[in-house]
Amino acid sequence: MAIKRSMTRPYRSGPFEPASASGQPGYWLEPQTLGIAPGRLNKPLNQLELLDLWRREEQEPFSGWDFRHLNGRHWTDDPKTWSYMDHASELLRQSKSAVDLDTGGGEQLLELRPHWPTKLYATESYPPNVKLATERLALYGVKVFDVATTYDGLMPFADGEFDLVLNRHGSFNPAEVGRVLAPGGTFFTQQVHARTNWDLQAVFGAKTPWPDAKPEYYVPRLESAGLTIVHVKESIGRHGFTDVGALIFYLKVIPWTVPGFSVDTHQQALLSLHQRLEGGQPLAFEWRSYVIEARKS
Repeated sequence: MAIKRSMTRPYRSGPFEPASASGQPGYWLEPQTLGIAPGRLNKPLNQLELLDLWRREEQEPFSGWDFRHLNGRHWTDDPKTWSYMDHASELLRQSKSAVDLDTGGGEQLLELRPHWPTKLYATESYPPNVKLATERLALYGVKVFDVATTYDGLMPFADGEFDLVLNRHGSFNPAEVGRVLAPGGTFFTQQVHARTNWDLQAVFGAKTPWPDAKPEYYVPRLESAGLTIVHVKESIGRHGFTDVGALIFYLKVIPWTVPGFSVDTHQQALLSLHQRLEGGQPLAFEWRSYVIEARKS
């Protein structure tokens, strides 16, 4: 298995594009990404060396919801017809009170800061993110509640407390969303569909842990909670990786994609994906997303 030095920009979308003049496909990584001398990349790496590189990816630090380590190594081709951030900005400008469910490290909410209403809260349950979001958002007077917004969990807020409930890629209880919204209030969520990565999971013998994560599950439950559906939009696209190391980092920081994943326990699957790249096929997988906007009567 040969690893060659990249001579062009990283592959981002479309068919796999070999970087060498001869057109031979390879494992395209920059020397600084691998942490080894550039000259070493001109020589083939054996399987043990390859696995060692992948274990380094597995140990890369990660905090908040910061994917900069994958810059230039992960691409998306998502034909969605909406912008979550643009519409969330518009809804925030129209609101006097709002809560952001599952805020992560507060990254997205901070991007929306110019549009914040007077009263703004956030929730998060993953301990490292609770700490990070609290540190970031407390500077601007936003309280972060350490609470898990599960399918059936309760939220520590009063009835009708918010004009707006935002949720980007987090779970939620439709009944609780209906309860905390004020009459005329809006719920806006963008979600990853249950079918996302089904083909990636199949490589590892895994299945989605959330088979109900789709509009067909949420829409009737939101309606039962007293909300009227304004619109539902869905998108089916692709996302992929320039190298197996990038995929390993992704699987490490999104552990529910392949539960129990590690380089050592999934060597054969990883090697088969590496061979796919060497054969000229991209590491591309299905990506589905959807948004739901609903209003309380």
